[in-house]
Amino acid sequence: MTHNLKTTFYTKSTLRLFFGGLANCCRRCYINTGLHDRTVQAVSFPFVQLHMTGATMSVSQEDFEKASAQLKLLKTDPGNEVKLKIYALFKQATEGPCSSAKPGMLDFVKKAKWDAWNSLGSLSKGDARQKYVELVSSLVSESSSQVKDTTAERKGGYETIELTTKDNITKIMLNRPEKKNAINEQMYKEIMQALEEAAKDDSVITVITGSGDYYCSGNDLAGFINIKPSEMEKMTKYGGSLLEDFVNHFIDFPKPLIAVVNGPAVGVSATILGLFDIVYATDRANEMLLFNKKLTAWEACARGLVTEVFPDQTFQKEVWRRLKTFASYPRNSLALSKQLIRNTEKEKLHAVNSQESKLLCERWQSDEFMNAIVSFFQKKAKL
Repeated sequence: MTHNLKTTFYTKSTLRLFFGGLANCCRRCYINTGLHDRTVQAVSFPFVQLHMTGATMSVSQEDFEKASAQLKLLKTDPGNEVKLKIYALFKQATEGPCSSAKPGMLDFVKKAKWDAWNSLGSLSKGDARQKYVELVSSLVSESSSQVKDTTAERKGGYETIELTTKDNITKIMLNRPEKKNAINEQMYKEIMQALEEAAKDDSVITVITGSGDYYCSGNDLAGFINIKPSEMEKMTKYGGSLLEDFVNHFIDFPKPLIAVVNGPAVGVSATILGLFDIVYATDRANEMLLFNKKLTAWEACARGLVTEVFPDQTFQKEVWRRLKTFASYPRNSLALSKQLIRNTEKEKLHAVNSQESKLLCERWQSDEFMNAIVSFFQKKAKL
């Protein structure tokens, strides 16, 4: 069978394909809530060279044929090296390991093809088919983004965040860089409102990230300064209800939700990472505060809280290239797949969230908490 190397491809369009890997790679716990003794794994969207654990997603013959048939749609030449990879994976997927005689040294083209195919060794037909579809998927997505660069649609009415939609991606950017993106009451409400908007819009995935050097420094403790003792019980109950509602928005969010951790993440911004489907972090995120312990991005990745860590120099470029690929996948299939997984654990997540919120209300009224707040601002004043 002759294979045309002048390329491009079609994204995976079946619920089964996404669900097959999602079921094996779903995040299994809500960090800092009592479920943390269970294995925490990241939901893995299909993409070439994802450094993930879990079962490899199966690709049907139909998906493989669609990818092969649409190679001609590629708008840009991916180069000879990539063409050889495509050729080798196609041969391995259709014929198995290389069994033909090695061409002569002077037959440069045939020898290059033979070497590429032979280098795949004993890779199974199924795995080769998977890698073939993923590779072509990334090429098509990259080509499409180069050809069509749409302007992001910015949605107004927000002061502490920026909400934009572009290339089927809704981005919620925490936007209090002067406060290291600390979350105050208004930001809590605006994040929830943004999640509600994102859940209903036509985007495929939703991304949360931070502006400036920080992802988020946790709760803005300035809100506790001016509370009168007589109002403390009322305010803590309100705060507990607000936090519970906030976390519930993450538990119930229907689409793939991805955190792009561009810097340090502290407190609640770190503990809710367990509710994201994918967490990408820069290696500059050297302060992820959990259980009063500072973790580097690499340590958080080793513990399953972060999916993958990238060098800071290439972080934005590599992550957004992948996100654009994810956003090219079928919207409804991804959403339905996530819901099938999340629905099995929603009840438990909500119960734990409710219990934690009640305990927090109690702790916020304790002498220990008030002493900690006073100590925090005394240290800050000395800086």
